[in-house]
Amino acid sequence: MQKLLVISDPHICEPGEKVIGLDPKSRFERVLDAATTAHPDATALILLGDLTHNGLAAEYEVLHSILEKKTIPVIPMLGNHDRREAFREVFTSTKTDENGFLQYAIDLPGHRVITLDTLDGPPYDDVHHSGRLCPDRMTWLARALAGSEDRMPLVFMHHPPFETGILGMDNINLTDGHAVLTLIAAKRRAHLFCGHVHRTISGSTQGVPWTIFKSSAHQGVLDLETNDSSLSVDEPGAYGVLLLRPYGVVAHSEDVGAAPAKPPERASGSG
Repeated sequence: MQKLLVISDPHICEPGEKVIGLDPKSRFERVLDAATTAHPDATALILLGDLTHNGLAAEYEVLHSILEKKTIPVIPMLGNHDRREAFREVFTSTKTDENGFLQYAIDLPGHRVITLDTLDGPPYDDVHHSGRLCPDRMTWLARALAGSEDRMPLVFMHHPPFETGILGMDNINLTDGHAVLTLIAAKRRAHLFCGHVHRTISGSTQGVPWTIFKSSAHQGVLDLETNDSSLSVDEPGAYGVLLLRPYGVVAHSEDVGAAPAKPPERASGSG
């Protein structure tokens, strides 16, 4: 059985800068260390976008210095807080597709990992945080799905192409998500993984099962009435563990930094 680790929305800042009073760098390091220590046998680590908070080269330098200390292969992705050119300025060995987008199709024995670049731009608009898959990226996705053959497609994108009921985030999800879901739904066994919302959520839309992972930094709020995408709370960060089974995938989310837990005890009965 293979494992994949997932960390979403690190929002790395320059030294001294904080987000809602929290240090994203120290939180990311804590989550990363916990994940790689608990699962040293993981095949790879997927970073599900919003690698940095402001898309600055200096922030990518901070992230690069953290990741270069680890031996696990890292698959980086971009979100709305990222900037493609600044990322490539620092992560110079990272390859892109034929159109310059940070997208990969990686074949494992029973699964195909497909990571998408949903960053809308250039040009960039600092007040526009929705995601987009342009025609070139949609064509690339169609080819990647078709090439999965008998493997189960595991599709990763930062922006959800569906509504979660959290109005502020639904207003800045993936543009034209219906078309994307139609493509993915055609591959009957596909599973979709997203970030962006900073909450652990699961569901199914247009016949596509999906999982959203919370952030390693600050978390979102379960607010179904407010059109504010910036509402955030100081709750523990987390990482995801994907167990790749011969006929499917199991997704776990593990919080890091909560109050120390007592050792496991046996409850009476079962479960």
